[in-house]
Amino acid sequence: MGFKDHFSSQASDYAKYRPRYPDQLFLYLSTLCPEHMLAWDCGTGNGQAAVSLTPYFERVIATDASEAQLAQAIAHEQVLYQVATAENNGIASHTVDLVIAAQALHWFNHERFYAEVKRSLKPDGVIAVWCYALMQISPTIDRFVQHFYYKIIGPYWPTERQLIEDRYQTLSFPFKAIAAPAFQMEATWTFEQMLGYLNTWSATQRFLRRRQLHPVELIRDDLAQAWGDLDASKRVVWPLYLRLGKL
Repeated sequence: MGFKDHFSSQASDYAKYRPRYPDQLFLYLSTLCPEHMLAWDCGTGNGQAAVSLTPYFERVIATDASEAQLAQAIAHEQVLYQVATAENNGIASHTVDLVIAAQALHWFNHERFYAEVKRSLKPDGVIAVWCYALMQISPTIDRFVQHFYYKIIGPYWPTERQLIEDRYQTLSFPFKAIAAPAFQMEATWTFEQMLGYLNTWSATQRFLRRRQLHPVELIRDDLAQAWGDLDASKRVVWPLYLRLGKL
């Protein structure tokens, strides 16, 4: 399976509107690793997870197959960004303490990625992969977002999206499993920030390219009515679905 680029065209919006993972997640992952010399963030996108690893690891190599995504990445002296696929990272064998793939594993060739993980990890290294699906704001807003997600742009989701719908539980994961605690992302967003986030979805962009019609505009008025005061900010929550393992 070759690299499927669903995000380069909206890389700047992706960097602006995607939610941030909780610091507690990265602290927890660091406690699982006996050593903290090197972490590999695979499918780093704009680098937010890579930078979040820097308080806990001396160096982070952050790879992505999209040059456009890496052009928007957050600069950090401990992070080395490299254009590379998940299946061929260019990292020396048995040097990595932690491998992560944040909202990215579903795009990879899993068998080849897992082989690269096993080659790269130290004998006591750890792999952590996670995903998140729809955000939760309020029952009324959520109902319109779900309608947008499933009915309006539903046919335009890449087939790999089903793995997120399955919370990564149907994926093969050839590692010694580690029980994972629950984590969630949280943000406080304005109405316009929520719309910006919907614009970053790959299915939104595919709908736009094929239909020459912006799908978010089809529900903007309904969402605005459900939101109420458009100057008010609201709490947004995304549960994370995490799988952990060791060699």
